[in-house]
Amino acid sequence: MSGDPAREAAVALLRVVRVDDAYANLALPAILRDKRLDGRDAGFATELGYGTLRWQGWYDAILASCISRPWDQVDAGMKDLLRLGTHQLLMMRVPSHAAVDSTCNLARATGAVSGAASRAGFVNAVLRKVAARTNEEWATELGVSGPAEKELAVRWSHPVWIVRAFSQALADRKSELAELLKSDNTPARPSLVARRISVDALLEIPGVEAGRWSAVAGTLVDGTPEAIPQIRSGEVGVQDEGSQLVTLALTRVPVSSTEGRWLDMCAGPGGKAALLESVAFGQGVHLTAVEPHAHRAQLVRQSLGTDSSTEVIVADAVTQPWEGQFDRVLVDAPCSGLGALRRRPESRWRRKLNDVAELAPLQRALLNSAIAAVAPGGVIAYVTCSPHFAETELVISDIRKQHPELELLDAPSFLPEVTDSARGPFVQLWPHRHGTDAMFLALLRSPL
Repeated sequence: MSGDPAREAAVALLRVVRVDDAYANLALPAILRDKRLDGRDAGFATELGYGTLRWQGWYDAILASCISRPWDQVDAGMKDLLRLGTHQLLMMRVPSHAAVDSTCNLARATGAVSGAASRAGFVNAVLRKVAARTNEEWATELGVSGPAEKELAVRWSHPVWIVRAFSQALADRKSELAELLKSDNTPARPSLVARRISVDALLEIPGVEAGRWSAVAGTLVDGTPEAIPQIRSGEVGVQDEGSQLVTLALTRVPVSSTEGRWLDMCAGPGGKAALLESVAFGQGVHLTAVEPHAHRAQLVRQSLGTDSSTEVIVADAVTQPWEGQFDRVLVDAPCSGLGALRRRPESRWRRKLNDVAELAPLQRALLNSAIAAVAPGGVIAYVTCSPHFAETELVISDIRKQHPELELLDAPSFLPEVTDSARGPFVQLWPHRHGTDAMFLALLRSPL
């Protein structure tokens, strides 16, 4: 061990993400507990680990120029250390000598004892080259200061295919592309939602301020969610404001059907179901929540609380024999998650273009099942946490060709409080415009 538990925690996070394909947000709390870190030390470890994951592509480009052999021939564990050192040098307020020396100590503490000196020497030589330039100087040195998609992909640490997808989704506002990519690299403050307490009570919690858009949201500006008793009890949830907004929009659409039942077809882990239930309860409406995986269905039940009247079903929503039973149907479809890259730092490197194509049949099957389930005069909300054209507008276009009887509603009109969210008849939220995840919403009405 190096005697530096905060940096050791960051190394452990990178390793578990790389080796075990773990999710950083799920793995880190256990690592912090194991290292007995809290307060400023936990914050340092979090920024070091998450920041290194976000900026991995940019750091790899810099580091590849600082060594004589191909970057892909460098040991994976050594890559982790060099990236951590680079993040401290270029993005954190860590003195250069401390960043270099601490990373050398980590190199000595890992691997075989016989190679400790050579590993530390390699780290020292490479990081001193990195420290010779600022971020901006490295962008000039590597020739990635321009607006071309490939240059932006390197400079703002995104795979090229994601940058191209974002560019297409921005349409005639492609000039915002660099700003969007920067937003993905800016840590998001936790967004909270009042579940079983009033909004006034939510805003009385120390460190919580009112959300920007949602009337039931709060933003945690100081502290961590884990430290809030109301979150541990389930009275308050952690939920991005964008997810709250698209859910609330569904509840605002006038419907002609009178079944008195709503359906959440893809309910896990339960954030949208809990918000739907809070509105449904006030209207005397019964909510059904469907989740195909038992462990995620249990998360839905936890989100709803022990006194919930919502029916939680463990089933495949595609195969359920529903026939016009529901006034409102939410299809929060499985997607690539490209809209939440700022919250999931490793996701951009884990996702592949093929993932989008592989999800397409399921997205269409869920919508077709929703069309069968909705009552005449009822409404369907199709939601994704992705702005990718193939997961959003193309899906709706294909479905409407199969079902020309469906009316495509003007979704932005049901979120009048949110400015600059319209993408034609759809709602498209953006991190750089709205401070939310890049949520997409389409609203479809079934004919009478």
